[in-house]
Amino acid sequence: MVQRDGMLRAGPVPNVKRATLEPLIAKNVQRGSTIYTDEFSTYANLRKFGYRHQKVSHSAKEYVRGDVHVNTLEGYWSIVKRSIRGTHVHVSSKHLWKYVSEFSYRYNMREQDSGTMFQNLVLSLQQPRLKDG
Repeated sequence: MVQRDGMLRAGPVPNVKRATLEPLIAKNVQRGSTIYTDEFSTYANLRKFGYRHQKVSHSAKEYVRGDVHVNTLEGYWSIVKRSIRGTHVHVSSKHLWKYVSEFSYRYNMREQDSGTMFQNLVLSLQQPRLKDG
């Protein structure tokens, strides 16, 4: 999920069924928001949950209609996939969340210079953590 000109939230999901995605959307997107999607049937009930929903039909070769598009999110996933193929070659599903988290962090910090981005990352690692057990 990505807010236009804002923050991104991404992560692996076990499947793309309605029962999986609808609760994730409800937890992360404020009701009343406009959600732009492709025509995937999982998104068909979003209006019932209090969202404005507009979609583009990729199967009909429609990729943008005015403000309606999913190019921002597709661009993010394209970068993640290219990195995995080009640098890491393969990532196990067990560790996929780590790679997605790294690229989400980079995306969300894109307005920062690389020094600030790195400093914020180091500072976040210095925070107290819970001990196991």
